[in-house]
Amino acid sequence: VIDPNTTARTYIVPPDEDAPDPVFNYLDSASTRARIGAITEKLSLGKVGIIGLGGSGSYVLDLISKTPVREIHLFDGDDFLQHNAFRSPGAPSLDTLRERPKKVDHFAGLYAPMRKGIVPHPVPIEEDNRDLLDDMDFVFLCVDAGELKRPIVEKLETDGVPFVDVGMGIYEVDGKLAGVLRVTASTPEKRDHLNRHVSFNGGGANDVYAQNVQIADLNALNATLAVIKWKKVFGFYADFENEHASNYTIDGNMITNSETIE
Repeated sequence: VIDPNTTARTYIVPPDEDAPDPVFNYLDSASTRARIGAITEKLSLGKVGIIGLGGSGSYVLDLISKTPVREIHLFDGDDFLQHNAFRSPGAPSLDTLRERPKKVDHFAGLYAPMRKGIVPHPVPIEEDNRDLLDDMDFVFLCVDAGELKRPIVEKLETDGVPFVDVGMGIYEVDGKLAGVLRVTASTPEKRDHLNRHVSFNGGGANDVYAQNVQIADLNALNATLAVIKWKKVFGFYADFENEHASNYTIDGNMITNSETIE
């Protein structure tokens, strides 16, 4: 309803406590104010998975937690440690860090005041528990270890599930940081390009890639680009190129697309 007593476009949405929202604990007034409720409903999926709750995965959660996805499943077997606090959303207390909660439990608790349906799984996805990904509508793959990705990718492709894989390659040169952020999508319409963009090698704790530089703003940008692609897949955003691979280069502030579908 537009308030007739003001020239501003103010939208008044009276609360309906007798009809609680199936997803949120309070009304999504942002979509109402922007008058995009019908478009937002395109994201009302049953189950979305996030594999890996490190820097990029935690920001993916922050973004999709504001959408009407009914269930968001979190997969990560690691504890939430002090270094995680500096490249993830929120501001955990020292007492929280001393408790060493599982990442999935920490983030599930962080967003529980806002919404329902966040399901923590304090385990990594491996070959013997891939059935945890049954019935997913979409998956964000946010793990560094390449060797862990292959059984996940095989499962998702066999089940016909669209997914996005993210990656960062950051390095120091002349006392400054440079590098590339990568977003690679795989959908039933196009999957033949994955090996050209995603590495399935490496995975040990001492790997150089596992020690790669992680900066909160870059993690957040990598996550944002992945979520934008997710929203394109389901028709929330226009998608003229239907690209399935994008790279953001830091030093030139440039995004390049490839693997498009005519």
